[in-house]
Amino acid sequence: MTVKELEARAAKKADLVKVRRIIREQAEKLAQTTEYRKQILVCGGTGCTSSQSLKVIEQLEASFKELGIDDVLIVKTGCFGLCALGPIMIVYPEGAFYSQMTPEHAKTVAEKHLVKGGEVVKELLYEGTVHEDGSIIPFAEIPFYKHQVRIALRNCGVIAAEDIDEALAAGDYAALKKALFEMTPDEVVATVKASGLRGRGGAGFPTGLKWQFTKEAVGDVKYVCCNADEGDPGAFMDRSVLEGDPHTVLEAMAIAGYAVGAHEGYIYVRAEYPIAVQRLNIAIAQAREAGLLGKDILGSGFDFDVFVRLGAGAFVCGEETALMTSIEGHRGEPRPRPPFSAQCGLFSKPTVLNNVETWANINPIIMNGAEWFSSIGTEKSKGTKVFALGGKIHNVGLVEVPMGTTLGTIVNEIGGGIPDGKKFKAAQTGGPSGGCIPAKYIDIPMDFDNLVSIGSMMGSGGLIVMDEDTCMVDIAKFYLEFTADESCGKCTPCRIGTKRMLQLLTKITEGNGEMEDLEKIKEIAAHMKSSSLCALGQSAPNPILSTLAHFEDEYVAHIQDKHCPAGVCKSLMNYYINPDKCRGCTLCARNCPVNAISGVVKSAHDIDVKKCIKCGQCIAHCKFNAIEKR
Repeated sequence: MTVKELEARAAKKADLVKVRRIIREQAEKLAQTTEYRKQILVCGGTGCTSSQSLKVIEQLEASFKELGIDDVLIVKTGCFGLCALGPIMIVYPEGAFYSQMTPEHAKTVAEKHLVKGGEVVKELLYEGTVHEDGSIIPFAEIPFYKHQVRIALRNCGVIAAEDIDEALAAGDYAALKKALFEMTPDEVVATVKASGLRGRGGAGFPTGLKWQFTKEAVGDVKYVCCNADEGDPGAFMDRSVLEGDPHTVLEAMAIAGYAVGAHEGYIYVRAEYPIAVQRLNIAIAQAREAGLLGKDILGSGFDFDVFVRLGAGAFVCGEETALMTSIEGHRGEPRPRPPFSAQCGLFSKPTVLNNVETWANINPIIMNGAEWFSSIGTEKSKGTKVFALGGKIHNVGLVEVPMGTTLGTIVNEIGGGIPDGKKFKAAQTGGPSGGCIPAKYIDIPMDFDNLVSIGSMMGSGGLIVMDEDTCMVDIAKFYLEFTADESCGKCTPCRIGTKRMLQLLTKITEGNGEMEDLEKIKEIAAHMKSSSLCALGQSAPNPILSTLAHFEDEYVAHIQDKHCPAGVCKSLMNYYINPDKCRGCTLCARNCPVNAISGVVKSAHDIDVKKCIKCGQCIAHCKFNAIEKR
């Protein structure tokens, strides 16, 4: 690397540090700007509410009443990101980061910390935020957060998601005002184009170019759509934005409407997201009442309104034409392209469609400028990317990092590494449409083009981490089961191709595979990728092809050796009792549902592999780790 390149990299890193600092200062300033003595931010996102964060709030309210505390404000926010530690509660002005809260913990914090003159309850703080000397580390400086640049997620975990006043204080709708009164529609489109923003829904198509095509399309009626039909297993990026900052999506859609000449927008959201749906509807009602949606927005003469439509859980409706067909009231099936949606979309009218995360970047781009946004990320992938980090990882949660951040940084620094000392084996990106990244690419910069170059894809942002105990053939089968079940059946390559490949994978995992099956899989995959009607069928082979490319030895072991190296595929695995470890306690025999274990007290037992149904009860009850899978 040349001196100039090193200097440029150092300058870019300095810019990112500045961006992180500004965003954090704004978030902390907003959280502290209150007439109350203290302010408590409690996560009200789906993850924490499922862990009873609402009961934590109820207990706080009850304790306040009992203790006579009336100068502490409780704020129910969206997702903080560190879902593995939920429910999360942060108390300002100290910035005390309480994790894994229970109602009992909340009562303790109220009695010891929130009363006048009280002190932080250090034993309940997240251990990563406490120095050895007992002093508090700002949570923004812990490894999970310090590598992040939160742009799309800037207000999530900071504002009360159901309060438009807090959204306004955080800067929502400022970009809409700027666009309406200081910019022409052409200037808005040019700004989005110059920013380099690419669609975050998976395909990575330039957002500004999509807006330009729709603006230039012929038609008196045009539409703006938001794809919130987040169907990838393990993905929850869009849900968290809608739960934590729904106004930023409404604002961005209105800006797009102004830019392209549309006056009506639709948000297509999964019915399985009840909190997101509720907060969207609240936000829309608040925005209408405030004159930020509807007729003559802010007295500008521009009309724009937004309506919510619920999806019924069909994965194929994440594809834009199927989504629009569903909004129109028909069965959600894709349509042939061309014509593309920019010319003939919703109700056969020119339509802009972007996903939630894409919309969440529009306000910062308009407010800070295209040059600011394009200074973050890589040459061809600008800005940040939100990932739903899950699987075999310590810090399960939501992360937003600059494009180009390495996979190793996400897994080891932000994610905290693999539990139980296991080795990192692979990461799955892009969900059922993506591919697996093997450990040898742990240092790959995560952006659109780099991932495609190794047989994976960015996708919407799901990132599932796998350790050494994962069977890659089984993973490929899992994703193919999903896509085969979700295929709408409209086109033959997808309808039949997914079923046929699933049959071949099932055959392999059951120990009946032949080497010729691998060539059949590749042949079917090629036909599906070239002939399927939509991206569901075109991308369905990706998990198989990527695992074949990087882990072909595991397929060969299943076929030739009738052996699953990871010990996952039940048909290729048997349970055995190690006589050197067995103490003859009989617990395994007493809990075996099919009486497959024999032996006498204080003597080594034995498993009849013909009777064994491989349910795992023996392992679960053995106290001596005497039972092995081979």
